[in-house]
Amino acid sequence: MRITLVAVGRLRKGPEKALVDEYLDRFAKTGRGLGLPSVSLVEVEAKGGLTEAEAITRALPAGAAVAILDERGAGLTSPQLAERIAAWRDQARDVAFVIGGADGLDPSLRAAPDLAISFGSVVWPHMLVRVMLAEQLYRAASILAGSPYHRA
Repeated sequence: MRITLVAVGRLRKGPEKALVDEYLDRFAKTGRGLGLPSVSLVEVEAKGGLTEAEAITRALPAGAAVAILDERGAGLTSPQLAERIAAWRDQARDVAFVIGGADGLDPSLRAAPDLAISFGSVVWPHMLVRVMLAEQLYRAASILAGSPYHRA
């Protein structure tokens, strides 16, 4: 299993990047004993004649389950996300989490993902969504590990 986070834009040094790095590091440490690999972060941009959708599509690992972050997606609980990640792990299935740019995801990417996740009906800046997803990945690993981090 491989886990890839495909995100439009590059995080510069600052609080958002520090938080993403911290949560992905925690995920790697917690997930190691659970058979979960470190998350590979792939930052893409629309340049060289590529649209954001084309850049994202090129970054997706072949055959991976695609989980998009979109306001129209399902409002999963943290335990439900943990279950989904565990199922992909148990199937030895690669997964790619996709975060669009400031204008969201192209309709072609929203058409048929394996999972569409919403962090609520409000619109979040894409850089904060990256932080929130990194934290939820860590939370999912801590739930699977039986850690007290998630207190539901």
